[in-house]
Amino acid sequence: MYYKTIILSLGFLSLTNCKSQKAKSDVIKAEISEIGDVKTTTKEGEIIYLKEGENKFLKEYQMNVTFKGISEDSRCPKDVQCIWSGVAVAQVEVMATTSRPVTLQISSIENKAKNYHKSADFNGYTISLADVNPYPESSKGTKDLKGNYKIGIIIKKAGENTTTR
Repeated sequence: MYYKTIILSLGFLSLTNCKSQKAKSDVIKAEISEIGDVKTTTKEGEIIYLKEGENKFLKEYQMNVTFKGISEDSRCPKDVQCIWSGVAVAQVEVMATTSRPVTLQISSIENKAKNYHKSADFNGYTISLADVNPYPESSKGTKDLKGNYKIGIIIKKAGENTTTR
C-alpha cells in the first residue's frame, strides 16, 4: 500500500516539475525574441524606422505597416544651392486588424497648395513622416538611392497636436 502512495507521489511531482520547466522555457523564448528582434516601438510617439519594402506588425497599435517606396524625391542635394528645398513623398501601406490595406502618401514637408501632407490619419491614429534617408548628393544622383531608402514614422492618437490631412 505504501509503495503505491510513493509511486503516485513521485509521478505527481514529476508532472508538476515538467509543467514548471515549460513555463520557464516560454519566458526564455520571449526574452530571446525581444533581444533578437529590432525594437520597433514601446511608447506612443517614438520614431519607427522602416527600410524600403519592409513590413512590420505594430502590436501596440494593432496595425501592419509597410514602406512601399518613395514616389517622389526632389530634395535639394547636400552640396548644391537650390531655390526650393524640395520634397520626398513616401508611400506607406497601413492595415489594421479589422480593415483593408490603405496606401498613404506622406511627405517630408507640409504644403497644402501642392497637396503635400506631412501626416495622414488612419484608424484613429495620425501617422507622420519624421525622417527620410539617405539624403541625395549631386555626385551620386537619385538612381543610386532607389531601393536604399529608410524612413522614420511617428504614430500618435488622432486629435493630438499634429498636422493632419
